[in-house]
Amino acid sequence: MCFLCCSMRADLPPRGPRVLHKCFSGLGVMKGLLSRCRALSVLAICSHQLSGSSPHRFYHCDPERGKRLVLSRMFQPQNLREDQVLSLEGTSGDLTCKSQRLMLQVGLIHPASPGCYHLLPYTVRAMEKLERVIDQEMRAIGGQKVNMPSLSPGELWRATNRWDLMGKELLRLRDRHGKEYCLGPTHEEAVTALVASQKTVSYKQLPFLLYQVTRKFRDEPRPRFGLLRGREFYMKDMYSFDSSPEAARHTYGLVCEAYGSLFSRLGLRCIRVQADVGSIGGTASHEFQLPADIGEDRFAVCSGCGFSANMETLRWLQTDCPSCRGPLTEARGIEVGHTFYLGTKYSSIFNAQFTDAQGKPCLAEMGCYGLGVTRILAAAIEVLSTEDCLRWPGLLAPYQVCLIPPKKGSKEEVAAELMDHLYDLITEALPQLRGEVLLDDRTHRTIGNRLKDANKFGYPFVIIAGKRALEDPAHFEVWSQNTGEVVFLTREGVTEFLSQVRVV
Repeated sequence: MCFLCCSMRADLPPRGPRVLHKCFSGLGVMKGLLSRCRALSVLAICSHQLSGSSPHRFYHCDPERGKRLVLSRMFQPQNLREDQVLSLEGTSGDLTCKSQRLMLQVGLIHPASPGCYHLLPYTVRAMEKLERVIDQEMRAIGGQKVNMPSLSPGELWRATNRWDLMGKELLRLRDRHGKEYCLGPTHEEAVTALVASQKTVSYKQLPFLLYQVTRKFRDEPRPRFGLLRGREFYMKDMYSFDSSPEAARHTYGLVCEAYGSLFSRLGLRCIRVQADVGSIGGTASHEFQLPADIGEDRFAVCSGCGFSANMETLRWLQTDCPSCRGPLTEARGIEVGHTFYLGTKYSSIFNAQFTDAQGKPCLAEMGCYGLGVTRILAAAIEVLSTEDCLRWPGLLAPYQVCLIPPKKGSKEEVAAELMDHLYDLITEALPQLRGEVLLDDRTHRTIGNRLKDANKFGYPFVIIAGKRALEDPAHFEVWSQNTGEVVFLTREGVTEFLSQVRVV
């Protein structure tokens, strides 16, 4: 019943002819409104049939709710001029590598303090994807994800002697009660104490492979190279607990293989080299080096037998391979991963034990395995990008597809609606690309200007509605940024082409 006619209900007292007159007048108004609504509905249906697409609003929000992601609403402070980037970092001497410059220019990072950066939306998306790839590889070998406090009690570090051994690189603080803590650069002490607190671990439960992806802290004396060497960074650190040295070495090999699989999926040619154990300790260690001119590490490789080692582990001026006596080639690299076989170095201190088949308590054999998450991202940009344009590992690109509609007021402007429909078709026909397609709605700018920006941002695929979008059928210009290939495809061809895109 209409709210205007509530006075006509039998359970309510009569309200007089005047009220009835008003109600009937209200009914007339209502009928008029209803007839207009019906007319609008018919128009909407016709419009829908003509366009073949349902209306969408252009907001940066959840694509599952049927709204398009648009570039104009992205929070991405850009500093595309060289002088603007220099002013961010202080002096020209602080801007010393390609990845740092490009990430600052396009608004991937923004300086907060020396060695610390705000990670902006595009970077966070890429980091989340990298973490998903890491999760897949770690869980494939039995890894279990945990999350340990960044604030680590000083007594744990004193027990292993690393409170003093780490020196000034350890960020230390006291609470109001005078208790000492550090902001953990790594978590061997914490995780071993955690496992030691479990008093009923059986050999049948092992191995434990516990890992986390968290912020780490190091008081670098001279932070540089942007995310490659900072005071605050993200790291994946895994810790293994095995029942015997043989089992521990098997686990060590599995993790190294998983690292190789990870870098292969990212399209990064990393080299595993023998390395020094440093302050972490243990009896064996390997680094995963990504060859790069700006790399701070020097390593040697034998092309004959495949031997490779950090130069720190070789004799001074050694030029021949210790395995086959062939010539060694020296290279520079960025360390993106590091593995250590620890034995009982930490388990003996914290009494991390398990019971064997005879019921006897035994110390766990340990290993630890690190991946520099922010460093991998920056290092990949460093080696894959050109001097002027970002390039991403395909799986890590913040957005896979950028759509560029015609400029407003141009001859091709009528094709703008076709681009809207193409956006909807891609996200509906290819569910894996929902949330991966970005519409550059800055139609006050020319297609050329927006294409230049898209090239600098490094979207793997850029699709343009240009002159050939006016053909029947419409053809869209499709750029594959990583290969330089350009093809013209119909809307059906575009979806078939993009169906091969891998996402994580």
